[in-house]
Amino acid sequence: MIGRIIELSARNVFLVLLATLFVVGAGVVAVLRTPLDAIPDLSDVQVIVYTEYPGQAPQVVEDQVTYPLTTALLAVPRSKVVRGFSNFGVSYVYVVFEDGTDLYWARSRVLEYLNFAQKRLPAGLTPSLGPDATGVGWVYQYVVVGAQKTLAELRTLQDWLIRYALTKAEGVAEIASVGGFVKQYQVVVDPQRLQAYGIPLSKVTQAIRASNTDVGGRTVEMTETEYVVRGHGYLKGIPDLEQIVLKAERGTPVLLKDVARVELGPDERRGLTDLNGEGEVVSGIVLQRDGANALNVISSVKEKIQEISGSLPEGVSIKAVYDRSDLIYSAIDNLKNTLIEESIIVALVCVVFLLHVRSALVAIITLPVGILIAFAIMHALGISSNIMSLGGIAIALGAMVDAAIVMIENAHKHLERAPEGKPRREILIEAAKEVGPALFFSLLIITVSFLPVFTLEAQEGRLFKPLAYTKTFAMAAGALLSITLVPVLMIFFVRGRILPERKNPVNRFLIWVYRPVIETVLRWRKLTIAVALVALGVSVWPMTKLGSEFMPTLNEGTLFYMPITLPGVSITKAAELLQTQNRIIKSFPEVESVYGKAGRAATATDPAPTEMFETIINLKPESEWRPGMTADKLVSEMSQALQFPGVSNAWTMPIRARIDMLSTGIRTPVGVKVFGPDLKELDRLAKDVERAVRNVPGTTSAFAERLGGGYYLEIQPDRAILARYGVMIQDFQDVVATALGGETVTTTVEGRERFSVNVRYPRDLRSDPQAIAREILVPTADGAMVPLGQLAAVQLTQGPPSIRTEDAQLVAYVYVDLRDRDIGGYVADAQKAVAEQVVFPPGYRAVWSGQFEYMERAKAKLQIVIPVTLLIIFVLLYLNFGRLTETLIVMLSVPFALVGGIWLMWWLGFNLSVAVAVGFIALAGVAAETGVVMLIYLDHALHEITAQRQAERRLLTREDVFAAIMEGAVERVRPKMMTVVAIMAGLLPILWSHGTGSEVMQRIAVPMIGGMISSTVLTLIVIPAIYAEINLRRIRKKARQNEAPPVAVPQAAE
Repeated sequence: MIGRIIELSARNVFLVLLATLFVVGAGVVAVLRTPLDAIPDLSDVQVIVYTEYPGQAPQVVEDQVTYPLTTALLAVPRSKVVRGFSNFGVSYVYVVFEDGTDLYWARSRVLEYLNFAQKRLPAGLTPSLGPDATGVGWVYQYVVVGAQKTLAELRTLQDWLIRYALTKAEGVAEIASVGGFVKQYQVVVDPQRLQAYGIPLSKVTQAIRASNTDVGGRTVEMTETEYVVRGHGYLKGIPDLEQIVLKAERGTPVLLKDVARVELGPDERRGLTDLNGEGEVVSGIVLQRDGANALNVISSVKEKIQEISGSLPEGVSIKAVYDRSDLIYSAIDNLKNTLIEESIIVALVCVVFLLHVRSALVAIITLPVGILIAFAIMHALGISSNIMSLGGIAIALGAMVDAAIVMIENAHKHLERAPEGKPRREILIEAAKEVGPALFFSLLIITVSFLPVFTLEAQEGRLFKPLAYTKTFAMAAGALLSITLVPVLMIFFVRGRILPERKNPVNRFLIWVYRPVIETVLRWRKLTIAVALVALGVSVWPMTKLGSEFMPTLNEGTLFYMPITLPGVSITKAAELLQTQNRIIKSFPEVESVYGKAGRAATATDPAPTEMFETIINLKPESEWRPGMTADKLVSEMSQALQFPGVSNAWTMPIRARIDMLSTGIRTPVGVKVFGPDLKELDRLAKDVERAVRNVPGTTSAFAERLGGGYYLEIQPDRAILARYGVMIQDFQDVVATALGGETVTTTVEGRERFSVNVRYPRDLRSDPQAIAREILVPTADGAMVPLGQLAAVQLTQGPPSIRTEDAQLVAYVYVDLRDRDIGGYVADAQKAVAEQVVFPPGYRAVWSGQFEYMERAKAKLQIVIPVTLLIIFVLLYLNFGRLTETLIVMLSVPFALVGGIWLMWWLGFNLSVAVAVGFIALAGVAAETGVVMLIYLDHALHEITAQRQAERRLLTREDVFAAIMEGAVERVRPKMMTVVAIMAGLLPILWSHGTGSEVMQRIAVPMIGGMISSTVLTLIVIPAIYAEINLRRIRKKARQNEAPPVAVPQAAE
C-alpha cells in the first residue's frame, strides 16, 4: 500500500504540490496566531473559599469557620485534597481537583456544597469564592510611585482608580492591592466621658451607623414636571462625624465630638511591600484568568496602564517590578534560535554527505514543511508555543528528514546503476518504492514509541504532553511527507551531474575506515557480541552513581527569595527586616531590582502570614555579571549575606514557588507534613523532625512552622461574677471586640471612593493588660459601668499563629531547602535520620512532600510506561519484518542505546528525572529506527545474492553471507551515517544551548545523543556480527538437511 501511495504521488505532481502549498499556508497562519508562553500551565485546578472574620484569633477562625467548611467540602466530587488555612481574621479553604476537571464546573460544585455549609457558620459570615485565576496567575506586578504623595494617597489611587481600570483588561481575573496605608476614619472614644454622660459604647456604634444613609422618597409632581425625591445623609468627612448626636437632654445634644476624637488614620495592615530597600511602596498584582494567555494579558494590562497614565496626578507613575513576558520572550527566542541552528546543521549534513546541492534541497525543503504541519495541528488543538511544545519539534528535527536522506541516497545509487535509456522518473519511483515502505514504518515506530508519554499525569503530564504532542505531530508529518512530497521533490531536484558513490570523498573515507572494522568483526563474531554484552553490564556502575530528582530547576531569569521568620513579628518589625534584606540583595552587582512583600496581598490567592516574606529579584543580563558567576553561585553568596537570627532562608523561582505551594502546600524542594490531633504535640514533633534533618548532608535550611509561637492577650470572663452583675456573655464580648479590636461600623461614600469608620478605645488604654483591666468599662444591666478586670482575668499567653489542615486533619509543615545534592538520595538519608531520632506517638504520622512527592508518583508511572514503550516498538517491528529473528536483532539496539545515554549523563553530572526518562523514551524509537535502516540494506544485499545463487542452482555459502554483509553494511555505510549524523547534529544545538528552558531540554537531549553514539556502534558493528551468526547457522542447518541420507521408502507387498 505504501509503495502504491509513493507511485501515485510521483505521478500526480501538481496535486501533491497544491496540497503542500495549502498546508504551508495553514502552517504560516498557525505560526502567526499561536499564542506564546514560557512553559505550560502546570498548576492544578483549584477553587478557593475565602471568608473574612475580622479581629478573630486563628483558633476561633479554625473552630467556627475553617473546620465546618473543610468537613463540608471533603465530599465535593473529583476533589483531590482540601487544605484549610486559619490565619488572624481570615479563613482560606483550597479545594484542589483532579486533572482534567473543568474549573467552572468545579466552582459550581463548591458553591452547591457551600449552601449547606453556610448554616454552620456564625451569623453574618458569608464565604466567597476566590478569583477564577490559574494557580500561577501572578503574571505582572507593579508599584505606584509618586515623590510628592503619601503612601495613603497612593494606596487610594491604586484602590479606586488604577485597580478598576486594569481589571477590565483582557484575561484579568483580579487586581490585588498590597502595601501603603488604607485610609480610615477612626473614632477614638474616651471611656470616662462615656461614663459621665451615661452612654454605653454600643450606643456610639448604633448612632454612627444610623447617621450614614441616603434615602429616596419616590417622586413628586410640580408644574407638570416630575421631581425625584432624595434625602441626603451620607457622612462626607470628619465634620459630619463630629456632629452625630448620641443623646439629648432638655434640648442639649451630646455630640460624638464631646465623647470621642475623630481623625483620619490607617486601617489595620496584614501586608506591606518594599522596593530596592529604599522604603515602602504601594503595589498591585495582576492575576491571570484560567485559560487566558499570559502574554496577551500582560500586553492588555500595559495598554490600560498607558491609557490611564495621563489621568494620574502629576508626578505619579506606574513601574513594573515583575513582568513574565520577559521570561516568555527569552524562552521562545532561545528555542527559536535552537531550531534555526538545528535546521542549518541538518541541511549542511545533507549537502556534505551527498555533495549535490539540488538533491539536498529535497531534505531541506521537507524540513520546514514538516514543521509547519506540526504548527498547524498545534494551533488547531489549542497548544501554545512554549519551550516544551517547541522542544518537541526540536528533538524531532533530525529524525524528520531521515526518510528523505535514505530515499535520495538510494535514488543516486539506482541512477548510477540504471541501464541507459530507462526514463529517470521510473528509476526514481523504483528507488523510492524499494526503501519507502520500510522507512515509513521506521518513522512510524519513532512516532508511536513516544505515545506512552501521554500517560504521564498531574504536573509531569502537563509539562511533557505539549512536547509529546508536537514531537508526534512532527514525526507523523515527516512520515507522511516521506511517501508523498519527497518522491515529487526527487523528480524535480535529483537531476544533473551526480557524483558516483565510489568517487564521493565522504563515502570513500567512510568505507576506508569501516571496511577493516567489519572484516575484523566477521572474523571474531562471538568475541564482538561478548564485548558488547560486557559493555552493557559495565554500564550498571555509572547508573548506580546517578542521583534522582523530579525535574531540573527551570531558570526563569528571576530569583525568588522566600525567608520565614518566627511568628508574632509585628508589621513594623517586618517592614524593617524586609528593607534591610532588600538593601543587602540590591548591593550585588548582578541585581537589577528587588521587590519584597511581607504578609499577604488583598486577594484570596495569597494566604501568607506576616512572618512570611516573598522577594522577587530581577537580574541583569548575564553579560553584565562578574566573570565566572553563575546563578547557583549567586544564590549561595546571597544566602551567606542574608544570615539573620531567627530567619530561615529558602530560594526558588516565582513560577516554581506558586506551583509547589499549590500542588503540595510546600514551597521548598522537600518538605515534611506531620499529621496528628493535637497542636502542641504536632509542634514538638515538627521541631524534632527539623533537628533531625538539619544535620543531613546537603541541608541548607530546615524550618518547622511554630504552632505555638503566636502571642495572645487572653481575656477569660468569670461567669459567676457576670451573672451577679447581670451581664450576658455576648454583651461582654461585644465590648472586648469593639473597645480593643475596633469595630468597623459603617462605610463613608465619597464620590467613587469608600472609607470605613472604626470605633475603638485610645491606644494607651489598650496597650498592656493592667490598663485593659482597669480602663475598659463594661455596662451592666442597670446602666452602671464596671471595669473589665472585675469581670475577667486578663493575661498574656502563647498559642498558634496560624492553623493548617489537610482533609480536615491538623498538620504541621517542615520546610527543607537543599543544595548540591539530588532529591532522591537526600530524602533517603533524611528519612533514615528521622526514623532513628523521632518517635511518633499513636495517631501521628509524617508524610514526605514537595518535589519528592511528584518524583515518587512519576517513578511509579514510568515503571509501567517504559515497558509499554518497548512492547509497542516490538509489535511494530514484528509487523514490519514479519519475522521474530530480525525483530529481536533490532530490539537489541534499545538496551545498547541506554549504554551511551547513561555514561554521558554520568560524565555531565546529570540526575535521573522525568525529563531524562522522556529522553530515553524518545531514544528507544530512534535507536530502533537506525537498526531498521541497517537491516533493510543487509536484507536487500542478502536477497540479491540469494537470487543469484538460486538462478545458478547453487546453495548459499559462508562467503556469500560475508559478501552480502560487506555490500549491505560497508558499501551502504553512507545512508546509515547520514541518518545518525542528521539526528545527532539536530540535537547538538540543544546540548550547547544556554538560556531559559535549556535545563529541561538538555536533560532530554543528553540521553538521546549519548544513546545514539552507542546505538550507532551497535548498528555498525554488533548487528552485522549477530546477522552473520544467525545466517551462518541457517546455512549450516540447511547443509545438514541436504547431506542427510535419503530415507528408504518401504515397498508395498506384491
